[in-house]
Amino acid sequence: MATPAVKLYGWAISPVVSRALLALEEAGIDYELVPMNRQAGDQHRPEHLARNPFGKVPVLEDGDLTLFESRAIARHVLRKHKPELLGSGSLEQAAMVDVWLEVEAHQLSPAAIAIVVECIFASFLGRERNQAAVDENVEKLKKVLEVYEARLSQSRYLAGDFLSLADLSHFTIMHYFMDTEYATLVEALPHVSAWWQGLAALPAAKKVSEFMSVGAAEASKKQE
Repeated sequence: MATPAVKLYGWAISPVVSRALLALEEAGIDYELVPMNRQAGDQHRPEHLARNPFGKVPVLEDGDLTLFESRAIARHVLRKHKPELLGSGSLEQAAMVDVWLEVEAHQLSPAAIAIVVECIFASFLGRERNQAAVDENVEKLKKVLEVYEARLSQSRYLAGDFLSLADLSHFTIMHYFMDTEYATLVEALPHVSAWWQGLAALPAAKKVSEFMSVGAAEASKKQE
C-alpha cells in the first residue's frame, strides 16, 4: 500500500494537533499521523525545526507543501477538499466564517485553554492547579458564552445555517473543557448546549475524540 502523500506531525492529545486532524477527517482524505514525543523533545530536533522553525506542532506535509499553525492547516485542507466548510457559497458566508474563526481564536479559546490547562493538563505538567487562574478565566468565558448564546439563538451555526470551520475549530478545546466541572457553563445555555451536542455527534469529531483519548492515556502512562 502506498504511503499517504499527506502527513501530520504531532501528538493527538494536543487540541491544536487535533484541530488539524478534525479537518483531515472532515475532508475524508487519506493521511498519516506521524507521532512525536513532547517529553523527548522531538519538536526541537533539527529535522522538525526544518519543518517548523518555531519548534511547534502540528505540521502538515501535503506533497511538496509544508505548513504549520493549526488553523492555517485546517483552512488549506478544506479549501482543497471541502471548500463549502469555508463558506465558499458566497462572499458573505466566507466573511462570516472568518469572523467567527477570529472570535474562536481570540475570545473563546484563550479562556477555555487556560481553564483546561489548569483542570486537566497541570498534572501532566507536574504541578498543582492554579485555581485563581481558573476563576479569572471562568468569568471571562461566561461573558463570551453569553455572546455565543445570542448568536446561536439566531442561526443554527456560528457563521449561519451551515456547518463550517468556524464551528469545527472549537471542537477540540471544547472537548476537553466539557470534561471539567465547568461544563455547566455550556449546559446552562440552551442554544450553546445544542450547538455543542451537534458538534460532538459528528462522525469526524467522534473519530478525533478517540485519537485524543488514546493520546491522553499514553501521556498519563509516561507520567507514572
